Amino acid sequence: MSSYYEKFLATGEVKCIDEEIPFEIPQGWEWEKLGNIASICGGKRIPVGQSLTTVNTGHKYIRVTDMKNHSVNSNDIHYITEDIYQKIKAYYISKEDLYITVAGTIGHIGEIPEEFDNANLTENANKIVFRQMDKKFLMYCLSSDVVQSQITAFITKVGQPKLAIMRIQNLLIPVPPLKEQFRIVNAINLTMPFVDRYESLSNDLSKLNISIFELLKKSILQEAIQGKLVPQIQAEGTAQELLAEIHKEKELLVKEGKLKKSSLIDSIIYKGDDNKYWEKNGTEIVCIDDEIPFEIPTTWIWVRLDGICSYIQRGKSPKYSPIKKYPVIAQKCNQWAGFCIDKAQFIDPNSLSSYSEERLLQDGDLMWNSTGLGTLGRMAIYQSALNPYELAVADSHVTVIRPLKAHVLSQYLYYYFASDTVQSVIEDKSDGSTKQKELSTTTVKNYLVPIPPYREQQRIVEKVKAVTSIMRG
Repeated sequence: MSSYYEKFLATGEVKCIDEEIPFEIPQGWEWEKLGNIASICGGKRIPVGQSLTTVNTGHKYIRVTDMKNHSVNSNDIHYITEDIYQKIKAYYISKEDLYITVAGTIGHIGEIPEEFDNANLTENANKIVFRQMDKKFLMYCLSSDVVQSQITAFITKVGQPKLAIMRIQNLLIPVPPLKEQFRIVNAINLTMPFVDRYESLSNDLSKLNISIFELLKKSILQEAIQGKLVPQIQAEGTAQELLAEIHKEKELLVKEGKLKKSSLIDSIIYKGDDNKYWEKNGTEIVCIDDEIPFEIPTTWIWVRLDGICSYIQRGKSPKYSPIKKYPVIAQKCNQWAGFCIDKAQFIDPNSLSSYSEERLLQDGDLMWNSTGLGTLGRMAIYQSALNPYELAVADSHVTVIRPLKAHVLSQYLYYYFASDTVQSVIEDKSDGSTKQKELSTTTVKNYLVPIPPYREQQRIVEKVKAVTSIMRG
């Protein structure tokens, strides 16, 4: 293969550029820097203190947000006033030019429709003025992977990423003869409807796959929490025996001063001879049949969430600080895709002393979003391995649920609270107005939960993980 060289006319220097050439081109084509065949000119910001208008002044102004699908959106036209136009009228773009976005959304290329001919251009885009090139060929070429990868590599960071004019001038593109450019464009135009159709079908298939996955996942979770995903094994004991062990652990924690004595007063939920569910609190017995969402195996038992936890409490309203030392887990950190520390803000280090030890998040804590529509009911499990900082706390919009982890698996509880049984009625369980819905701590503590024996919890978690892993492929 022959080597490629670039000659700099100003100095006469000749340089081998083999490492810059991405692929071989046909005979008769040439590799060329864009700046050698086109002029790149910047747009202009409107003066500080001035604003755009939707009133037709006769002077259109194109923003980056208007530049979509290789064209300009004509549904949301903005204009500049006459006095602004007189100051920036030299910064226009014609229908013969192409635009390239250089800030915000970088590297988008497009044509200028007839109705935007000679419109003024934002400072966040440049115009490409050229001769002896087919406009559509150049647009397709600049939109190709071979050029876009150069743009990605060229982006400079000065405050925020921006593509400098010099970088655009140095874009290396393959240039065929003009008549061949016409033929290439015609071939692309013939195949594009098929490409668009394939893309549409591919997007539909992707959406279908996602929806099927979500439906199957919901179905699996529902089977899991109703005791239908794995078989019951007699040797694993009963949840009633598990509750007795939980009560013993609570008694020990009370003796050690880690729990209040009132936490030993647990309700007892049972099925009566009349086939109805009853709850006993002290001497009071109440029928709760209307609260029970489904039947469970005889080895399982319904409990109130507070009865199987050592701690359920909302986080505190933090005093924020730019010092990145102690992260605050807010609602945006808790996603169904998992716990994300990257979205956290930080408390003032001096305020850490106002947080009791129990407020510091522990591995396996459930973090339940408890305010606001859209995020209400979303949950994640805290994992210290995902937190590069010393510790973390929760803010006042998140309820921290700390199960007695020797007896109840956090992951099992997560599957229950992620199920349709809980999520489909989460707003009904909340208090407040439509826009200010919230799960009160009392509501959270009183939530009914179906509990299997501990080993069965483990088998359920293992099974759900295995099945969903296979579904993801």
